[in-house]
Amino acid sequence: MRVKVAEPDALPSGGKLILNVKGMEIGLFRIGDGYYAWLNVCPHAAAPVCAGPIRGTRLPSGVYDYRYGMEEQVLRCPWHGWEFDLKSGRHLAAGSDAKLRGYPVETDDSGVYIVLGDRKKS
Repeated sequence: MRVKVAEPDALPSGGKLILNVKGMEIGLFRIGDGYYAWLNVCPHAAAPVCAGPIRGTRLPSGVYDYRYGMEEQVLRCPWHGWEFDLKSGRHLAAGSDAKLRGYPVETDDSGVYIVLGDRKKS
């Protein structure tokens, strides 16, 4: 099922909307020209992860392990501090296989749509 959730260009790059879609809270994020939709539940302890701040470049602990190129792409859970890549949904901690639960997003000239019933796979 495809559900319209926003008008075209309603969300600036680096922006987010937290929406109620068919009884589920879903965070809609825009990175550049791409849109990403994640269930508003932290995999760590079911906190509302999408309410967290969006950060830029990530700097892991090792001096030579800097990871650039993630501008406006890192979501930090406001309750636990866990950080997730907004494009893939993956937890950024080394060795972790935790991941946000997401939905495919489609866009056209008439709007931005979340496709329900078809969980995002990676």
